[in-house]
Amino acid sequence: MSKVGRIGKVIATGTPYDVGYQIGLAGRDAMHEIVIHSDAWLEVIRSAHRSTVEQLARYTCDRFPEIWAELKGLAAGLELPIESVFAWNCRGDLISAAGEGCTTVVMPGEPTVIAHNEDGMPLLNGHCFMAHTDLDSGPNYVAFCYPGSLPGHTFGINSSGIYQAVNNLRLRFDAVTMPRMILGRAVLGCRSLESAVDLLRKDNQSGGFHFTLGQASRPTPLSIEFGAGRSHVVPIESGFAHANHALNLFEGDGEQFITGSSASRQQRADILVRQGDLSCEDIVRDQADKDLPILRNHPLDPDGENTLATAVIQVAGETIDWSVYEQAGKRPVHAGRILASE
Repeated sequence: MSKVGRIGKVIATGTPYDVGYQIGLAGRDAMHEIVIHSDAWLEVIRSAHRSTVEQLARYTCDRFPEIWAELKGLAAGLELPIESVFAWNCRGDLISAAGEGCTTVVMPGEPTVIAHNEDGMPLLNGHCFMAHTDLDSGPNYVAFCYPGSLPGHTFGINSSGIYQAVNNLRLRFDAVTMPRMILGRAVLGCRSLESAVDLLRKDNQSGGFHFTLGQASRPTPLSIEFGAGRSHVVPIESGFAHANHALNLFEGDGEQFITGSSASRQQRADILVRQGDLSCEDIVRDQADKDLPILRNHPLDPDGENTLATAVIQVAGETIDWSVYEQAGKRPVHAGRILASE
């Protein structure tokens, strides 16, 4: 894995298994040194979850065989059992209060601009990376990756012009049939916005996610909340912010966990969006609230999360320009342009 600043870069090519293997290899050391010792890892591999994980694995293998092949390659590259790696990729479906918060701000227009803070385990700062893929089948993509995790649950863009920025929803639910991270990876494999939306509307008995989702040459991005067998899809036609709790999926708050940080970030981002004098990037860098800021870099963050990267995506016609910044960095450490293809 090459390093650009503290966020690495991996070029992965070949079959789904090959791509998974190369992404796994890039995260192998961090998995063995950090992740497998974490409380979250030890929770998801408990025997109490085994029957659920086996059921989710069967469904994933049947429904998305190429993603299952990618998972097998991921496990091989990590040098860990596929059963444990798959359970780790189901963590948001097995643990309602899973971490990885994130904040997304959107300003539609010409260009449409999306800024996204990717918040995760502070110990993984410096161990995440951008994956650039060249697949034998399906669209190529560039995506931010955590060690041991499939792409598609952070931010990414594919060669068909599909772009996503993903926020965790901490939903209360009784049963799942499809892992939410598998759905996120499947969206990166879609060639049209319609097929991506259809997927999330039909197969959402999962843990919860919010997607800011769109496609180059389509002027209006979408806000999609899904999970626990429900979905809510609405066009983003004016300034918008989302800070990792569902805004429209439920009538009340009793069906989800909303942390103090999540509530504070949403309130502050909404205020700044309404004021209209700051860019998306400025808003996601805001730290006016010293205890519960939007940009999170305190070692004692109450949710145990820090901002590991900030992405800025600009969409104009069929062109998508993207930049990735380190925590509080002023200059991008990764950047690129994608001209959407069929």
